[in-house]
Amino acid sequence: MSPETIGILGIVVLLILFLLKVPVSISLIFIGTIGFGMIRGLDTGLVQLGNTPFGTASSYSLSVIPLFILMGMILSYSGFGQDLFRAVDSWLGHVKGGMALTTIGTSAIFSSISGSVNATTATMARITLPEMKKYNYSPTLSTACVAAGGTLGILIPPSVILILYGILTMEPIGQLLIAGLIPGIVQMLLFMIVIFLWVRKDPAAGPSSEKSDWGTKLKSLSKVWPFVLLFVLTIGGIYLGVFTPTEAGAIGSFGSLVLALITRRLNGKKFIKALSESTRLSAMIFLILIGADIFSQFLSISRIPRQITMFVNGLDWSPFMIMGMILLVYFILGLFLEGIAILVLTLPVIYPLVTQLGFDGVWFGVIMVMVMNIGLITPPLGISVYIISGVVKDIPIERIFKGVMPMLAAMVFAIILFTAFPELITILPELMRG
Repeated sequence: MSPETIGILGIVVLLILFLLKVPVSISLIFIGTIGFGMIRGLDTGLVQLGNTPFGTASSYSLSVIPLFILMGMILSYSGFGQDLFRAVDSWLGHVKGGMALTTIGTSAIFSSISGSVNATTATMARITLPEMKKYNYSPTLSTACVAAGGTLGILIPPSVILILYGILTMEPIGQLLIAGLIPGIVQMLLFMIVIFLWVRKDPAAGPSSEKSDWGTKLKSLSKVWPFVLLFVLTIGGIYLGVFTPTEAGAIGSFGSLVLALITRRLNGKKFIKALSESTRLSAMIFLILIGADIFSQFLSISRIPRQITMFVNGLDWSPFMIMGMILLVYFILGLFLEGIAILVLTLPVIYPLVTQLGFDGVWFGVIMVMVMNIGLITPPLGISVYIISGVVKDIPIERIFKGVMPMLAAMVFAIILFTAFPELITILPELMRG
């Protein structure tokens, strides 16, 4: 068989393994090693299997991942999310749909520290859904807000998925993190507009709660300062060039530990849980990256990326038409596969094509993540919806999926907006470059 045929077979088998729920890392390592061995010889494939894990895992750039994960886990286990919700609710809760707006705002702030969709969704579901139920919010509206708010964790820095994109493509991680800030804020505001229109059409869906006095509002701000401080230290430091993303992660994780100890929110048991969860998640990501490296080497020698690039260059299509098709493919993949699997499967082929077409690599990373975000709240994958369903077992999952449809419309609008005006994404990274 030709290298191209072996490459295509490898991709097909890999997709089948993903759909059969075989772990992403094991699937990548298995297909990459076998495919490399079929093209260059089994001995060469085994040599790659022996050398690649150390070469990948010892990369300095990867050290940013466990550091940011540890920061988010410490804050999550310290219970800061509850205080954050109370603080935002004291300012917004008295208006129609105020708690729904509070959920979106709290998710945005919490995700700016946790950097994880799953962590943000699970935390917000446990904190906000009981409160909204107490005030007779529509279950459809309340679960839709939690699902939509959780997706902000993949955009607002520090985003683990954008860090992985930077590692896989060699795009500057600091610029990628900063680039997600404006899209994350705009998407948050669009979700809030949807809520405003929702409760205007159906006032009973989002009743108002008690209005807080100014003393309560100002006092609540004292609960938010740990998030503000950590965000300024980490993301502000990266943007100003004070330190690298890895240094920012170290400062953030150490800072979160100090804050948790000062406020007496973290005991030994919770700290061990945070360390254990951080270690488990980091190990999973490292193993995936090792598999991605092996698989990308296999794809490279199969000549598939080169053949696809030549084929696309021969088409009489404009770059924007080709980009539209690429984003459509990412949307379809996002309905069936989780984000990390999509990155490692497609970037070895798609990223060189995108940059050759003249698109900015940082812009593409953010817009690609926004498209994949849709799969987090739509069937059949809909991981955010399944997390919520696991927390509130009395709400049918079909009702949750139905409720997120207006939020889905806001996400599609945001993608169109940032595709039409890419400078909204690139303006902050360009200022960093300057």
